[in-house]
Amino acid sequence: MWWINRSDDNAFGIIIIVVQDSDSDNNLAPGAPGADARWSPGPKAGVGTALNCDSNVWFTIGHGILNEIYYPHVDTPSIRDMGLIITDGNDYFSEEKATTDSRVEWMEPGVPAFRVSNISRDGYYKIEKQVISDPKRNTVLQHTVFSALKSQPNDYRVYVLLAPHLGDMGGGNTAWIADFQGTPMLLAERDGCVLALACSTPFIKRSVGFVGVSDGWQDLQAHKQMTWQYQKAENGNTALTAEIDLSGPSNEFVLSLGFGTTADEATANALASLAENFDDVKKSYIDEWQAWHKTISQHSKAQLAKRDLTKISLSVLRSHQSKGATIGIVAGLASPWGYVQGDSGKIGYHAVWTRDMVESTGGLLAAGDHQQVREMLNFLEVTQRPDGHWPQNMWVDGTAYWDGIQMDETALPIMLVNLAYREQAITDDDITHFWPMIERAASYLLKNGPVTQQDRWEEDPGYTPFTVAAEIAALLAAADFADMQDQPFRANYLREVADVWHDSIDDWMYAAGTEWCKQFGVDGYYERIAPINTEQVTRTQNCVHVQNVPEASADMRAAHLISLDALALVRFGLRAADDPRIVSTVKIIDALLKIDTPSGTTWHRYNNDGYGEQADGSAFDGTGIGRGWPLLTGERAHYELSLGRKDEANRLQTSMEQFAGDSGLLPEQVWDSADIPEHELSLGRPSGSAMPLAWAHAEYLKLRRSLRDGRIFDLPPQTVQRYLVDETVSPRKAWRFNHKIRHIPVGKSLRIEVLASATVHWTNDNWQTVHDTKTIDTTLGMHILDIPSNELKADGQLKFTFYWHHADSWEGQDFIIAII
Repeated sequence: MWWINRSDDNAFGIIIIVVQDSDSDNNLAPGAPGADARWSPGPKAGVGTALNCDSNVWFTIGHGILNEIYYPHVDTPSIRDMGLIITDGNDYFSEEKATTDSRVEWMEPGVPAFRVSNISRDGYYKIEKQVISDPKRNTVLQHTVFSALKSQPNDYRVYVLLAPHLGDMGGGNTAWIADFQGTPMLLAERDGCVLALACSTPFIKRSVGFVGVSDGWQDLQAHKQMTWQYQKAENGNTALTAEIDLSGPSNEFVLSLGFGTTADEATANALASLAENFDDVKKSYIDEWQAWHKTISQHSKAQLAKRDLTKISLSVLRSHQSKGATIGIVAGLASPWGYVQGDSGKIGYHAVWTRDMVESTGGLLAAGDHQQVREMLNFLEVTQRPDGHWPQNMWVDGTAYWDGIQMDETALPIMLVNLAYREQAITDDDITHFWPMIERAASYLLKNGPVTQQDRWEEDPGYTPFTVAAEIAALLAAADFADMQDQPFRANYLREVADVWHDSIDDWMYAAGTEWCKQFGVDGYYERIAPINTEQVTRTQNCVHVQNVPEASADMRAAHLISLDALALVRFGLRAADDPRIVSTVKIIDALLKIDTPSGTTWHRYNNDGYGEQADGSAFDGTGIGRGWPLLTGERAHYELSLGRKDEANRLQTSMEQFAGDSGLLPEQVWDSADIPEHELSLGRPSGSAMPLAWAHAEYLKLRRSLRDGRIFDLPPQTVQRYLVDETVSPRKAWRFNHKIRHIPVGKSLRIEVLASATVHWTNDNWQTVHDTKTIDTTLGMHILDIPSNELKADGQLKFTFYWHHADSWEGQDFIIAII
């Protein structure tokens, strides 16, 4: 017989005609392994979880239905989606996620329990849902009321369609039907993770099949009723389908989706939750969240805008936390453009990026949630690598996913400890406890900075204002903590390195005399620098050099990249907001990156950004066009507040609020071109990227706090005092293997910094006079030698090489620095 095969991933997908024989008496579903698996679209309208460790399920809502549900951890999606299909048994077919207009509302402010109302666009029916998770069990509950708007309820047939993606995989799932003590159920399993679906109104018919071939969608589209009742679909991309009995007087039912490590456990969770009164379970769920909100002392009292997202943002951040012995925060419970993402080579945002987690923790801290800060610091403590860095991203058990290293993700945890200490969320004793973590992180920065190995946007190595500013601020914070541990020698060295790097910012990243300077009428601007011919790791016979990067100069500028990252120089206290160099940079930022939309003003990350939808609105597939980021609107608002322009900062806060989806969730990106209705893209509204983005909600909470206090909440005081008030200037320049300076100005001393004990063999008169000087161990992973300025004669040269003590051998190469 003939039936329609719909694209698995998208309600608006291509329709293909397929021929397949059906035998409803066959026990096994045909068509293994089914179509390639896909995930749900990135934008969500709701995310939630019970606020305790007894319930280890996290749910999301999109297009009016349940999307990814995560179990047993917040980084492990275990279904793609679960929605309803409506037919009349003859010629009517409607899938609610594709053919209804949906509205999602929070049941209570800041409580991630949702009411969902779906009205079919043809006016035939209405579906009203309430979605929560059971605080006592690993179960998600959906209370549903079906209303016929034309004809009578009994004239329609209602079916549930569930796509299991257990263990973060669409492939390899096995589905089957079973009864438990007379209750008909649907189950699926993969690698020791099991789900079980039950209904308060017994299922009339059930079937399992392979997506795109023998699943219930195919059957219902072709026949408008269930004609297939397959008992098992083994090892593939499977789907579960059941008809819900609405023949009785009631048109409401509860779907209970339980999870467990065995079929018995999943079944028991589903049925036990179903046995309880839904309203009682809902009350327990809501009470927990409301009790937590009452513990937060710093909710903004001033209504600075029409749409206050404070409680929503707090709920989002808490809903992104893991549960158990260590608590981290994932970047987002969504997969950007998930409908084109499959099992191979994929990662959604349901992983921990250390940077995003630190920023999210800062958002909670800004709102007064001190309890969570210690939990996050514990997570950082146990996931830090022995050399002091954190993975680019990782699962909640600390296992690294990508193998990149981002220097800001080593700096920001130190800054978080500093911020938590200033906010009195941790004590002096806590600083002593966390000092080994701080010490290792600072050592890693010393040994590997200032060049970034990757920047905060996962881009190429080089110099970026955000990362360099974070490194400097972190070193100064670490110096204060070293003083607290009675380690003045280490503290002094940390500050000296910070000073050298601070003095070099303009050498590394300030461009002048370019075509843009002429075009925009400025003297210069800060930009991101990508070095040419960078060797990630260079090994010699005697020593391992982390990187071999040439000194920053005009020939290093592989591309002019303008980014709002430059504002970090102000946010982290290294430049005044009205510094002419910053003002000129902002002028170019606005000219190249600023976007005004009906919802408000936003900015691109940097020029020529390729992370976003294609020009025609199709999904990002490795290439695309970068779009506006609400997160950057918050960063720009902080800059405006630094300038004392509170009204403009308030306006930008309002922009952030208006960029949120209809239910108040902030997206990663907003669409910044003409509307493309077929891709659900509207100017100034969320794009197909991840929504919510935890970092965006954290930035919003920080902005609310900053506006309330009239000052930047997370501005480090050490940098402000040292560089803006005291105007500290370093008396030296530094040479290191990952940053070989080629010249030094007269009047500066030279510090040589290496990773191992050595004797420096040097001359300032072309080897007529030779000096052999042993390096000093800083005990922070660096060995240093200072050559005073009076040994560096104008227009002369310093030549040097190394004798490595641990290898008992010479470097075998001379290095030269010109004195100018």
